[in-house]
Amino acid sequence: MDAAAALREADALHLGKQYDAAAVAYRRALSADPESLQAWYGLGCACASQYAYGDAIAALRRVVAARPDAAGARCTLAEALFQLGETDAAVAEYRLAAESGDPQARTVALAAIACIAPGCPGLGHAAVRSARQDWAASIGDGIRPLPPLRQRAEGKLRVGYVSAHFGARNWMKPVWGVINRHDRDRFEIHLLADGADPSADSGYVDHAEDHVWRIASLSNAELARRVREAALDVLVDLSGYSRQGRLALFLHRPAPRQLTWFNMYASSGLSCFDALVGDAAVVTQAEEAAYSEPIVKVPGTYLAFEVLYPVPEVAPPPVLRNRLLTFGSFASAHKITDGVVAAWARILLGAPSARLLLRNQTLHDASNRLALIARFASRGIAPHRLVLSGGAEHFEFLRSYDEVDIALDTFPYNGGTTTTEALWQGVPVLSFNGDRWASRTSRSLLLAADLADWVVANEREYVERAIALAQHEATPAALTRMRQEMRSRLRASAACDTGTLCRALEELYTGGRA
Repeated sequence: MDAAAALREADALHLGKQYDAAAVAYRRALSADPESLQAWYGLGCACASQYAYGDAIAALRRVVAARPDAAGARCTLAEALFQLGETDAAVAEYRLAAESGDPQARTVALAAIACIAPGCPGLGHAAVRSARQDWAASIGDGIRPLPPLRQRAEGKLRVGYVSAHFGARNWMKPVWGVINRHDRDRFEIHLLADGADPSADSGYVDHAEDHVWRIASLSNAELARRVREAALDVLVDLSGYSRQGRLALFLHRPAPRQLTWFNMYASSGLSCFDALVGDAAVVTQAEEAAYSEPIVKVPGTYLAFEVLYPVPEVAPPPVLRNRLLTFGSFASAHKITDGVVAAWARILLGAPSARLLLRNQTLHDASNRLALIARFASRGIAPHRLVLSGGAEHFEFLRSYDEVDIALDTFPYNGGTTTTEALWQGVPVLSFNGDRWASRTSRSLLLAADLADWVVANEREYVERAIALAQHEATPAALTRMRQEMRSRLRASAACDTGTLCRALEELYTGGRA
């Protein structure tokens, strides 16, 4: 088959979403014509669609090197770079795409930068807010807020929670801890589900009087109209930028009081929220001026959680049987930035008998594993020091903590769910006080859990502490005690005090109303 015929076949397969077969056909076309930019572009897109980001990056870099004006290729390249933790490089590519003059690429790029900005090491508070305001301005034209309504003075307060993740048991541990505890004599609860329904499997305790809305098919304008018709007093965003398009709902101002909580770990960049819920550990008073919305700080942690579904029992630390200490992180690959790789490499160099176990969905693909191995190798870490695994069913995924002695936090985008799950499985998480909200979420949880000694002052101390733990002869015994006591310790701490968090949110929702 000649190059042109192979390319036609590949494009047809790609159009039919047969990405594996399309990638094979694109490679066949390239074997006949190695200079075909169309084939390189198709291969890069097919690989990205299969989550083979390492291969996608290699292909798409060839395209943009030859065609700097290829804005679509830059956007796909940027997404692949982001997914492998090369966040600064991703933002640079998105900016070039936004400046290309291609309106569609600009729309994609502005949205992507706004989404990923809090986890980008090169962007500070002002730059994050600016990126999000730029995106908000691009979607705000034509949206006119509904006429203002007063919060009703009588009857139950009607509170609506908007989320795309009600069915995701792993993500919703703080949310269900609050919603299950609401005082139904005072509050009428509406769950606006942008995805799967709330269920017992995800942790929701059903109340007959609660209202579940299925909103995935509704436009923001239509949903705003329905919220207004239902006379909801308070509307709470739970998805943040993980369901970015739904944020425009709040620009319509359908409820008298609008808040964002749980998944907004930086300024939203929007002017439509009356409060962003956090705590004293994640936002300093001096930083509040960098936010587009008022910050309300609840007592303890704003991420107080409960585990309301089956999980594995806590196992003894693996150092007892392995005779070497295993550091680990189950964070998403996009959180493993170059700075994180550099810090973890310094830890492994300073603790030559230790190893590092990394597990996430992205590492299922061989090209992604090779890309990560290369990043560590460039810092002197041999492949045998790393144990890399892909994703798994959630129960089995949690069981992998049986193989981790100490979890290492990522930065500037910390764990949230990852931190709570590590702790619940008895694994202490080593973190440090970062420079932004996203790099203090673990700090919030660890302080609330009375584990302040696992939050050091800065990155240098983080590396030094990890090395010291790996070398100290008392570490195995200390880890054994921690794992035996961790769940009871958590249950007795502010980290799992969802009742207090619920009462604080209820007071915020009422705004002083009796």
